[in-house]
Amino acid sequence: ADGETDGRAGAVSVFNGPEPLVVLAGDAEAERRAVAEFIRAAIADGVAPEEIAVFVRTREIMGRAREAVRAAGCTPFDLTLHKDGPPGEVRIGIMHLAKGLEFKAVAVIGCDEDQLPLRSRVEAVADEVELDDVHATERHLFYVACTRARDRVLVSGLRPGSEFLGDLSDRNSIGT
Repeated sequence: ADGETDGRAGAVSVFNGPEPLVVLAGDAEAERRAVAEFIRAAIADGVAPEEIAVFVRTREIMGRAREAVRAAGCTPFDLTLHKDGPPGEVRIGIMHLAKGLEFKAVAVIGCDEDQLPLRSRVEAVADEVELDDVHATERHLFYVACTRARDRVLVSGLRPGSEFLGDLSDRNSIGT
């Protein structure tokens, strides 16, 4: 409104959550291995499978979450608005279902360049104001998914990854 550009650089939250581990993978198999290792490590540290969640942006890429959970030797359970799921199964779902939930470990995967912000939403905008709104809502959705983690969070995508990954710490970024 005042003509100045807002930025997030230097912003400090009053809350402290786990520092995310960011993985930019060269291909889907490398991402799957990284997510599977994250899940196995959490379980080895005493986290129950039902205390682990894997979130993706859209239903179209839910298969990536299922494959990663299975690669970890676990059974995936698709979250819904009406079911919490049985013990012993890793929860998977779209980011829209994350709000209000809490898990000890969360992997937010598929944070690819065309998935976050969702390309179809960006391409459908009519003007700059609408584009800003789309980016803000997509960033909020990503934030909500990441903040469901109480103890550890992994964020992954295929190179070059979502533009939102630049908001996360470079200290914990790895490429595969």
